[in-house]
Amino acid sequence: MKNNPEMEIAKNGAFNKFLNTVEKIGNKLPHPFMLFFYLTLILIAISFILGVMNASVIHPNTGETVTVNNLLSKEGIRYILDNTLTNFTGFAPLGLVLTMMLGIGLSERVGLFSALMTKAITKTPKRIVTFMVVFIGILGNIASDAAFVVIPPLAALVFLSLGRHPLAGLAAGLAGAGIGFTANILVAGTDALLSGITTEIAKSIDSTMVVSPLDNWFFMSASTFLLAFLGALVTDKFVEPRLGKYDGEKKADLHDLTPLENKALRNTGIAALLFIGLILVLMFIPNSPLLNDDGTLLRSPFLSGIVPILFAFFLITGITYGVSVRKIEKIADVPNIMAEAIRDLSSYIVLIFMIGQFIGYFNWTNIATWMAVHLANLLTSINLTNVFAIVLFTLLVAVLSLFIISGSALWSLVAPIFVPTFMLLGYHPAFVQLAYRIGESSTNMVTPLNQYFAIILGFMLIYNKRAGIGTLMSLMIPYTIVFLIAWIILMLVFVMFNIPIGPGVHYLLK
Repeated sequence: MKNNPEMEIAKNGAFNKFLNTVEKIGNKLPHPFMLFFYLTLILIAISFILGVMNASVIHPNTGETVTVNNLLSKEGIRYILDNTLTNFTGFAPLGLVLTMMLGIGLSERVGLFSALMTKAITKTPKRIVTFMVVFIGILGNIASDAAFVVIPPLAALVFLSLGRHPLAGLAAGLAGAGIGFTANILVAGTDALLSGITTEIAKSIDSTMVVSPLDNWFFMSASTFLLAFLGALVTDKFVEPRLGKYDGEKKADLHDLTPLENKALRNTGIAALLFIGLILVLMFIPNSPLLNDDGTLLRSPFLSGIVPILFAFFLITGITYGVSVRKIEKIADVPNIMAEAIRDLSSYIVLIFMIGQFIGYFNWTNIATWMAVHLANLLTSINLTNVFAIVLFTLLVAVLSLFIISGSALWSLVAPIFVPTFMLLGYHPAFVQLAYRIGESSTNMVTPLNQYFAIILGFMLIYNKRAGIGTLMSLMIPYTIVFLIAWIILMLVFVMFNIPIGPGVHYLLK
């Protein structure tokens, strides 16, 4: 391949030097488990200092005096000893994620998600292929991190088969799967994970507050179509023209699904429709157990129980596909495959143990409330209580995401401070979570600290032997800028017109 002058500039320019600095600093950060271990030690020390100072605030909702508790006091040591296990096993996101992955992991392991992505992309009309590549990439987060290793190389093959530059296809697929990771028209594991953490934190201000996995659904559904459109526009009007003409291998090893796989998808589609039909019937029968006593959907058992319903959906469709393609030959194969999926979460479970302790201790000390009241008073004193404060929070998260790649780890770090703060200013915790998701997702593919960088670079080297970090950065930066700006504008539109961000959820607390 001929050298692209613009790519050489990207490799040697000022921005690439900045990325080298980010990589150097980021590599010095400890493992997330150790990071939260050190933060817990710092928390213990801070609680001791504030406890000695008798630090306290007046709770704005109850009017009661809230005193900072000392973790090194007799009560604090007893709390640590009595609650280490429950801080871990009772940490809401743990059960949510494990349950979701039992179903999603089964579907992914038997090849259902890969087949759906292949079918959708390869059967798309040429005029909208770019849109569909980004769109499928965004939907791919239902398969969690599997989307990173399935969609970009497949999209590159699709573009190559159409006589287009394969790196443009790879960039479009990666923009959807990576930068648009948090958006979806379906409820995914991300929704369950983040909402569980948000609920845990929000209870420090309102013990009755529950953030459902559906509370960002309306906004994220709208985001899916907006980002897919903008991603296609950036690819067709900027990224691909900048890459120039591809003069490498012109043939693409891209083939249709086998007759057995097509039959399996048909069977799975029938099973999915039957399941959805059953749920709809249950929702509309008199005195439905899925609806509230007044017959409404808002805050109903259907919404609060969406995780087991989704688990059942993925379990049924995964088993149907697995049996059809003969990857499930006996009933014992089902738990074995689910066990394999859970094994992939071993590092997450280890991390959750330390995060659970940190958040449990943080909530018990009342430091979250103490900080939130003071920060809320500061924002009030400088008249920074409008939605502009939320925008600044989103931008802060976008910067932090360059260094802390784990979305759940970063949310666990910032949520204890900002969720209570913005709740005291009248914002719904689900809206704060939404603002976080925008910032975190926008920049997670413009940092070399991302664990999938090496894999993506390997895909790129197939089509450009000289590709490096600078090449990948130059491809992803346009999407990052456009997605971040568009997402913030969309968030402001929802605020301006008071559009619900999820079923019965608006940006302000009622």
